[in-house]
Amino acid sequence: MSAMLALVTDAFGGRGGIAQYNRDFLVALAAADADAPIAVLPRFAPDRVATADRIRQYPAKPGRLGYALRALQLAVALRAGIVFCGHQYMAPLALTIARLRRARLIIQMHGIEAWQRPTRLQRMAVDAADLVLCVSRHTRRSVLQWTTIAPERVLVLPNTVGEAFAPGDAGSLRARWGLEGKRILLTVGRMDQREGYKGHDAVIAAIAPAVAAGHDVAYVVVGEGDDRARLEAQARTAGVAERVHFVGAAAPETLREAYRMADLFVMPSTGEGFGIVFLEAMASGTPALGLAAGGAPDALGDGALGRLVGADGLAAALIEALNGAKPEPDALASAVRRRFGRDRFTRQVRAILARLGEAPRTAAPSSQQAN
Repeated sequence: MSAMLALVTDAFGGRGGIAQYNRDFLVALAAADADAPIAVLPRFAPDRVATADRIRQYPAKPGRLGYALRALQLAVALRAGIVFCGHQYMAPLALTIARLRRARLIIQMHGIEAWQRPTRLQRMAVDAADLVLCVSRHTRRSVLQWTTIAPERVLVLPNTVGEAFAPGDAGSLRARWGLEGKRILLTVGRMDQREGYKGHDAVIAAIAPAVAAGHDVAYVVVGEGDDRARLEAQARTAGVAERVHFVGAAAPETLREAYRMADLFVMPSTGEGFGIVFLEAMASGTPALGLAAGGAPDALGDGALGRLVGADGLAAALIEALNGAKPEPDALASAVRRRFGRDRFTRQVRAILARLGEAPRTAAPSSQQAN
C-alpha cells in the first residue's frame, strides 16, 4: 500500500460512532500492510490521542481554510498515494488533493447525510472516487441513487466491535445506581435537537404500557445533547420521570458495565447509518431491539441477532422482549463476533485494498456529468 493521507472529522481522540469507525478502519489498514505509513488529519480531537503502530495523527485543525492548507502540505510532504476521506462533507477537498497527487481516492459514507442528493461538488468527488465505502446496504442503495459511479466501486464495509465489549458482571453498576430488581432498558446515543431520530421519546412513551403489563421498568439513557430538557419534560408529562435516568456521558468501563446490566438495549432510531451501539450491547451479552429502518437491519443481522420492529409496534415488541427469556450472553456475544468481529473486519479491509489495486483510475467527471 502507498502512503495514505486520511482526512477525517475525528478519529483517535474523537467521540462517537464515526470516530470509532475511522479508528477501526485505519488500524485494520495498518495491520493489512506492514510497510506503508498512514497520516491522519482530523478536524477535531477532544480527547487524549493514542494511535497504533505506523499511524501518526497530526494536531486537529478545526478551521476550514487552515485544515485545507495543512492537508495539502501533508499530501506533498508524505507523497501520499492514497487519500482516504472519512466523511462526504470533506470529499471535494479530498478529490482536489488526490488529483494533484495522482493518488487513489477512497470516500467513506455513513448515514443520513448520504441518503439524499448532496451538493454538486460532493457528487463530483464521489463520481470520481476509486472506491466508495458504505457502512450498510441502505446507505449503499441511497448513494447509488444519486451518483454516476459504477456500482462495483461502491462497497459495504460494516462496523466492527472491539474485544472490550463482552459479557461480565451485571450487578455492580445496578447496585451503585440503585436499580436492583428493575427491568432495565438502555439507550446509548446523542440527544440532538437538530436530529431527533434516535428514538428516545418513543421509548419514554412505551414505558407506561410496559409498567401496566407488570414490568418494574427503569430506562437508562447514556449520552449528552441539547435535547435532554425536552425529553425530561416528556417523561414528567407521561408520569414516568422517576423511571427515566439520564446519566450523561459514561467513561469506557462504565459504558461496558451499563451494557452488561441492561435487560434490553433499545434504540428505535429512524436515521442510523449502521448503529455500532447495537453491536456493543449484543457483544456484551444483552439483547437489542431496533426499527426495521436505515442501517439497523444490518447491525441486527436482519433479525437473526436482534429484534427488528416497525415504529407502530415498538411498545408491544418491548413488552414481548421483557416477557421472554434473556438469551445466553456468551452465545449472543459469539454470534455477534462471528459476523462483526475484528478478524473478519480486517479480512474485509484487506479485500478492499486488493480491489483498490485492481481498479483502473477514474477520470474526474465533467460539470455536465455532475449536474
